[in-house]
Amino acid sequence: MEKTLTADATPAAPDALNATTYPVIAAISFSHLLNDMMQSVLLAIYPMLKLGLNLSFGQIGLITLAYQLTASLLQPLIGLYTDHRPKPYSLPLGMGFTLVGLLLLSQAGSFAAVLVAAMTIGIGSSIFHPESSRVARMAAGSQPGLAQSVFQIGGNLGSAIGPLLAALIIVPYGQGSAAWFSLFALIGLVVLSFVGRWSSHHVANFKKRMKAQVDNGLTRRQIGWSLAILGLLMFSKFFYMTSLSSYYTFYLMDKFGLELGSAQLYLFAFLFAVAAGTVLGGPIGDRVGRKRVIWVSILGVAPFTLILPHVGLFWTGVLSVIIGMILASAFSAILVYAQELMPGKVGAISGLFFGFAFGMGGIGAALLGQLADATSIETVYQVCAFLPLIGLLTAFLPTIRKA
Repeated sequence: MEKTLTADATPAAPDALNATTYPVIAAISFSHLLNDMMQSVLLAIYPMLKLGLNLSFGQIGLITLAYQLTASLLQPLIGLYTDHRPKPYSLPLGMGFTLVGLLLLSQAGSFAAVLVAAMTIGIGSSIFHPESSRVARMAAGSQPGLAQSVFQIGGNLGSAIGPLLAALIIVPYGQGSAAWFSLFALIGLVVLSFVGRWSSHHVANFKKRMKAQVDNGLTRRQIGWSLAILGLLMFSKFFYMTSLSSYYTFYLMDKFGLELGSAQLYLFAFLFAVAAGTVLGGPIGDRVGRKRVIWVSILGVAPFTLILPHVGLFWTGVLSVIIGMILASAFSAILVYAQELMPGKVGAISGLFFGFAFGMGGIGAALLGQLADATSIETVYQVCAFLPLIGLLTAFLPTIRKA
């Protein structure tokens, strides 16, 4: 997989990047699984933190906001910086911050301490995602949608496994057992060290290749408007996803009287459906066009979100799985579409969109938490049901001409 960088070997590097390097994509996807699995522990133990520290829904939302904003504010800046000065070995550094954050979370005895732990975990995410997304695109060859989906599936599987492991480990053994999850970070450090080495051998040629593809037939104004529309679509997607990822267990416990363990199993089913949907969006976008995938994944989920607040427990579980699967297919398509809008800025675009996703999730969690405190948790889902209708804006996205 790797080649020694010599004068004779240098001309062969661009050809290597034209092929899809599956082992690297698999490694970065596995690292994404570990990273997001550890970070999802924070969300999974919200009910425990709420009871143990006597927190309100508003404070739960502020914890998510602290985590998400730390990640969202730093990610675009890190991506922009590494576009000009690539840092392949920053990947293990990001995993290290997540490790420290988990150790802090396991010992947090106050609301302020939880905020510090959440922000530290957010910093790890802000370092990991832009560079890992760049590596996925670097190893993609002619299949950027597939590579981005495989990369995303790792993260989504990790997010789904996290609550399940939290139910099995943290719920019975207490908050301090969160420290055991830091062992996964050590595994990630080893894997990402090898990924960073591969990336360092190919990053220069990848940068040249991206610069050679900047002509996509669009004006700056078209690119600007397209990015703004994609931002609104991301707002729609992640506000709704936050309503499920942060408050779904509370909704099930409040409306249907489920116990915490049972509610977390429903959360696992939803997050697993998100992972499955992520696999579909990228490859289908490679074949039929990313704009069509965006159409279906955002607007197509609206009938199901509108029905969800008005059905019983069985159909709530079924509809949440359908919603997660359809809505999740959007992100890979949106991200690769945005990268094609500005192909010379892969790191900045990846950081911007990952950061925007986290930011929207954090702001959404805070606002929805306040809404739940002021009204009820059911009102949150009645309001959020209309968000996918923003998908109508997809009609204004241009068709990108390949260079």
